[in-house]
Amino acid sequence: MTPQLRIGPHTVQPPVVLAPMAGITNAPFRTLCREFSGGKGLFVSEMITTRALVERNAKTMQLVRFDGSERPRSIQLYGVDPVTVGKAARMIADEDLADHIDLNFGCPVPKVTRKGGGSALPYKRPLLRAILHEAVSNAGGLPVTMKMRKGIDDDHLTYLDAGRIAVDEGITSIALHGRTAAQHYGGTADWDAIARLKEAVPEVPVLGNGDIWCAEDALRMVRETGCDGVVVGRGCLGRPWLFADLVAAFEGAGEDAYARPGLGEVARTMLRHATLLGEWLGDEARGVIDFRKHVAWYTKGFSIGSQTRQRLAVASSLDELDELLSGLDLDQPWPRGADGPRGRTHGRNRVVLPDGWLDDPYECGQGVGADAELDTSGG
Repeated sequence: MTPQLRIGPHTVQPPVVLAPMAGITNAPFRTLCREFSGGKGLFVSEMITTRALVERNAKTMQLVRFDGSERPRSIQLYGVDPVTVGKAARMIADEDLADHIDLNFGCPVPKVTRKGGGSALPYKRPLLRAILHEAVSNAGGLPVTMKMRKGIDDDHLTYLDAGRIAVDEGITSIALHGRTAAQHYGGTADWDAIARLKEAVPEVPVLGNGDIWCAEDALRMVRETGCDGVVVGRGCLGRPWLFADLVAAFEGAGEDAYARPGLGEVARTMLRHATLLGEWLGDEARGVIDFRKHVAWYTKGFSIGSQTRQRLAVASSLDELDELLSGLDLDQPWPRGADGPRGRTHGRNRVVLPDGWLDDPYECGQGVGADAELDTSGG
């Protein structure tokens, strides 16, 4: 029987979640992933800053618009001020903006941790508790979940304490990226930490995140850690059909059912992705320009000359993109090794933190300012 995940009243079967990624998991990309999955799984919005939502920033309001076929609608919020987080949660509930709220505490970007935000925040236990409390109290019954990292570094792990606080405050499920902020996206994700968290918070589902590059990785994570589901981020960059593989894997279809698109099918998906972006942005040229970041991911491993790659990466219209893609050797099969790591892989040796941040984990973290709320990767 296919395993299923319960998030409040919502059943996610198979238990596969698209990780929010800034500038990536907008409505067009979510549409592609859902189409390949047959509508199965959970697809979360880009990370939304609570202050921008409460202030009704125009760009933010566009990011929280969902296609009519998206159910459940999932918004990931990032905030550092309990009151503002509470206002954002109430706004989502009162205005029926989503069916599920996810809270992000995983961002390792220096300009965020320097201000005490992102993956630095759970170190201040009282502040974390206050944010979770306000979110759940104001969500009007919507399920509230959270995503986090192991901690700041190996000497300042926070995930077990944070997990217990989350359960106490009514969080519905917890996703753990098995890296510290110091690791950034480098090294190997610690799946053992996911297993330890699952043991520590048996009351709620635990989802694992980190180093899921193919469907077999997802099955292995569940088998080795006992987690209740998986969160997939960088593994699907330029590869939305990974969700078809994940559905096949969890439904026991085997590797023969996995998508292995040749360059012709990849090219058609690229053109559809760019088209959807243009429709979403209301401007074809803007859509193609926004699509440029995806070109290297989609074409990874295929035999394409460097000049053609460069031209694809600067295309400015659908016709130009179509012409360039049509000129490729579209009979090329799916290349060996293209299922491996993609996206950022670098690490960091030191996490930039506010002065004195590590002095007392039970201090309330009053030094966290509004400038810790930046539109950046969810981590």
